[in-house]
Amino acid sequence: NSSMPEPAAIATGPRKALYLTLGGLFVTLGAVGVLLPVLPTTPFLLLASYFLIRSSPRLNAMLYRSHVLGPLLQDWKERGGIKRHTKIAAILLVLVTVGLTLYWSPESMPIRIGIIVLTSVGIGVILRLPVINR
Repeated sequence: NSSMPEPAAIATGPRKALYLTLGGLFVTLGAVGVLLPVLPTTPFLLLASYFLIRSSPRLNAMLYRSHVLGPLLQDWKERGGIKRHTKIAAILLVLVTVGLTLYWSPESMPIRIGIIVLTSVGIGVILRLPVINR
């Protein structure tokens, strides 16, 4: 079928090492994003998959099989977005976590403002992600 994309070429040598390193970094950031709502999970996972498919298709397949991270990638790959309930849950988690952090944090006002700005950027990224229907 001529509409099928060509498979990504597997990098070798130093480029493969760089891609593996970047893939690992973005998987880590995506996993941290699941726990810390300030970090957007899906964009990091997409970047991780981009680098892993070019350096280790086996590791990329493991990422897709992950019970926590795999469904986000599958939704994006197959349907081009995330589920509405995932988007709502992510935004609520961000708001609750950051709200509690600001309430109990002894941080100075400039740091609080920085947290609010970063949170706003994170929520903006989440809001811009396309929603898919089940």
